[in-house]
Amino acid sequence: MRNVRVWDPFVRMFHWSLVILFAANAIWTNPEKLPHHVIGYAILALVVLRVLWGFAGPRHARFADFPPSPSAALDQVREIATGARRVHLGHSPLGALMIYNMLATLVVIAVSGYMMTTVTWFGIEWVEEVHKAAVTWAEISAVAHIAAVMLESRRLGVNLPRAMVTGTKKVHDPDHA
Repeated sequence: MRNVRVWDPFVRMFHWSLVILFAANAIWTNPEKLPHHVIGYAILALVVLRVLWGFAGPRHARFADFPPSPSAALDQVREIATGARRVHLGHSPLGALMIYNMLATLVVIAVSGYMMTTVTWFGIEWVEEVHKAAVTWAEISAVAHIAAVMLESRRLGVNLPRAMVTGTKKVHDPDHA
């Protein structure tokens, strides 16, 4: 087992702040009240900062380290199906697709949420439907993400949640790709 520094403090703070803020808006705040709107803007600010960090941050935070690749994701699905174990130091191909999915979905939620607060778009049904559909998709994605992290942690023998807290992965066989 080797300890490998993977997640920098910004990526970890972004991740857990996003978890807390999204949960707060989905569970505890009233969508028609100011705290819901402020949290939504905070989430959008986090996403903008994460996108910038994806170009300027350290290796595993950079988008170049985990490009969206459907073929690599299919390879990972084949590995899972055949029992092959390939540990990725940074994000796995399926994890990368989830990140891009969540970033885009959160932007749609924030933009449609903002539109609903304006005179021009207030009460327009399709804007509200887009917002609700994107929130539902984000919730489904979050559940899928948690399930995948748990399954991959078990399958690979790498405690992925711990790594997102400490920044360090304990790995047997790191992927140097």
